[in-house]
Amino acid sequence: MIQLPLSKLSNVGTTIFSQMTQLANENEAINLSQGFPDFMPDLELLNNVDHFVKKGFNQYAPLGGMIGLKEEIARKIENSHQSSYHPDSEITVTAGGTQAIFTAIAAFIKKDDEVVIFEPAYDCYEPTVELFGGIVKRFEMKAPDYQIDWTVVKSLISDKTKMIILNNPNNPSGKILTEEDINELIQLVKGTSILILSDEVYENIVFDGKEHLSICKYPELKERSLLVASFGKLFHVTGWKVGYCAAPKALTDEFRKVHQFNVFCVNTPIQLALAEYMKNDEHYLHLNQFFQEKRDFLRKGLSGTSFELLDCEGTYFQAVKYSKISDKNDFDFASELTINHKVASVPFSSFYKNKINENVIRLCFAKKQETLEKALENLSKI
Repeated sequence: MIQLPLSKLSNVGTTIFSQMTQLANENEAINLSQGFPDFMPDLELLNNVDHFVKKGFNQYAPLGGMIGLKEEIARKIENSHQSSYHPDSEITVTAGGTQAIFTAIAAFIKKDDEVVIFEPAYDCYEPTVELFGGIVKRFEMKAPDYQIDWTVVKSLISDKTKMIILNNPNNPSGKILTEEDINELIQLVKGTSILILSDEVYENIVFDGKEHLSICKYPELKERSLLVASFGKLFHVTGWKVGYCAAPKALTDEFRKVHQFNVFCVNTPIQLALAEYMKNDEHYLHLNQFFQEKRDFLRKGLSGTSFELLDCEGTYFQAVKYSKISDKNDFDFASELTINHKVASVPFSSFYKNKINENVIRLCFAKKQETLEKALENLSKI
């Protein structure tokens, strides 16, 4: 029998999100693990898609995206962050946020380039860096506050550092960057050629009146940054896999060199439907309030249990510590929670390379009211 070679990611298995969703399905458990809404998106948006499909807009879109959508993206960024991007030359529509992240890393990271990431981290960052021969340098944020010690981060920087990857608001911790963090970052990269890849897919889900500080608000950072965002998070359509990357023209030109061979272009009628829908700012301006009500409902329901609630400043994930309930590691506890109590979560250790166990799990509250009520009913019995 022929011996086949190992792939470049032979040490990478199925994502924890897929694992826990499968376990939830097998045990008929309430799925608070994978980050997707279980409610319908706005009918107006769905009707827009239907309209453009039936009008015959079903062929390839331009490589960079439909101009109408890029213009609306530019307008949204200008209104939200007082920062301007040229729609045609500095915004690229992508097949979701993850594709934008993959493409940005593929475009700029070469063998032995070093990339700094902050853990707990979304699971696509490290494998993609390694796929292109890069070396990951990690700063581990720890429970309960997940703060960044910039002195330690500075020690990770070398003349081989090519990129810093940020996730703000952070999935899974729910923390957001402060002005102090931004100022530290500005000083860190000053006088260097370090690029910043800023994953801001949860930018419109920030709570308690706090402000999302986008990387593009700061000229010293914008000039070296690729900003990634997602319509899946913005309009409850994660299955559509549409996002975008905004970056200065010089970076966008390099980004598109990979994008054209990665996916070439993105679903045409959905781009047109999104462009039409975005003309009304009200469709996303109150997203933070919408999800804060869900967050507060979940937190209130859990406050009478033995789960310890950690801060949740953004995203639609609530981190909880369960050390008063069990001394099992987080993967075993999450599995037991799914099988015996019919609520699926994600163990935090899966967001760390070294599988750090701090007895913390992640719960997604982007769910219907009845879903959250049933989950709380089950969790309150533990």
